[in-house]
Amino acid sequence: MEGCLFCEIAAGERPAFLVYADERAVAFLDTRPVFPGHVLVVPRSHVPTLHDLPADAVGGYFQLVQRMAGAVEAAMSAQGTFVAINNKISQSVPHLHTHVVPRSKGDGLRGFFWPRTKYADDAQASATADAITAALAET
Repeated sequence: MEGCLFCEIAAGERPAFLVYADERAVAFLDTRPVFPGHVLVVPRSHVPTLHDLPADAVGGYFQLVQRMAGAVEAAMSAQGTFVAINNKISQSVPHLHTHVVPRSKGDGLRGFFWPRTKYADDAQASATADAITAALAET
């Protein structure tokens, strides 16, 4: 897609520190990493969000994310990784991308990047679960 930063990187039209590329996806270093070794995995084709990724592409995409998580951990001598996707909100580039961030105990990153909350009671939690289940049945 014209004007999409990640499409330009995938097409080789914009420089990036590539760590992987095949016909379906590319992975490259984030220019503003949480920690060194922070990689972004993106599909080559322009896909705005995870919901827009064709069903037949999901497995291959997440197999690459899985491999990248292991590679980042090994390459950075990390104890683990944080893997995350933003859909629309906080998505700085409107092209699906998965963050793979190396983690080690005591690295200073605390849980999620947003405040945590609790359900008011079991009824609210149950109603929320039911609403998601119903929406899932419609997709």
